[in-house]
Amino acid sequence: MNAPYDPGTAPSLEAAFLWACEQDVVCAKPGNVSFASAGHGMSAELFLASARAACAPLTRGSAPVGERIEAAIANTRAAAGCNTNLGIVLLCAPLAAAFEARPPHFCATPIQAVQSMQSVQRVLRALTLEDACAAYRAIALANPGGLGNAPRQSVGTTPTVDLRTAMTLAADRDSIARQYAEDFRDVLGFGLATFRAAYSARAASPAPLADAVLLTWLRFLARWPDSHIARKHGMACAQRVSSEAAVWLARGPDRLCAPRALDGWDAELKAAGLNPGTSADLTVATLFAAACMDPLLIASTTDFLPETNP
Repeated sequence: MNAPYDPGTAPSLEAAFLWACEQDVVCAKPGNVSFASAGHGMSAELFLASARAACAPLTRGSAPVGERIEAAIANTRAAAGCNTNLGIVLLCAPLAAAFEARPPHFCATPIQAVQSMQSVQRVLRALTLEDACAAYRAIALANPGGLGNAPRQSVGTTPTVDLRTAMTLAADRDSIARQYAEDFRDVLGFGLATFRAAYSARAASPAPLADAVLLTWLRFLARWPDSHIARKHGMACAQRVSSEAAVWLARGPDRLCAPRALDGWDAELKAAGLNPGTSADLTVATLFAAACMDPLLIASTTDFLPETNP
């Protein structure tokens, strides 16, 4: 599935999205599904099939954000038969719309992160009631566990407000909704800065990209209790897992990035049915943005990714 790359041009949004989704399962993150460790009744191959299925509608030029979300989830459901990427799609759809309006550039800088956030702001401010209706239908189709009922604009009802407003109502309890409410500040600010710093710091390691992805994911998890865990198992459980991530971070990157260092924690989380999936979704969105802003990431790593059949 490795995305084609032309070193003479910026990569397409499709290539950036597929690359980001690949890194999600190439990197073994405790509690998450990866090539090294299946879990929760799913495999890495299922996630790659979902990425391929979602890619075209998600990155369709000039399509409304809600339409991208609904079509991507419909394709995913047909390909995978379960919810593998709802969070990724909800995060990457507005990013794709923003990046198509502002062509990517080489050699990403902090200024580009600000420009990207401004592009995202324009996309979010233009979201409509129709976008909300389409996104709600997509969420119902994906049928994620632990959603429950909200006091206002619950996903089990027909929305009466635009998508950004609906997401803002859930921002205090859901990290993906918070991105819509706060202009993707966590992804384009905290996430990009964390990933770039980790990638630079791990340049001499045998697997600098996998290390950087793991460190970015851990920092997301340590900073914000995982919404997926909180919905299914309660906030106390989510906070406990975040505390465990902070303990690992305190041990230093050399120790936690060592081969098989996190196998025990991975086994414990999966045995308890705990999947820090929202932290993974935020990491994928960060990687997608990073690849759109710095195409050389794809050029420098494609040859090292596992080959899969389309």
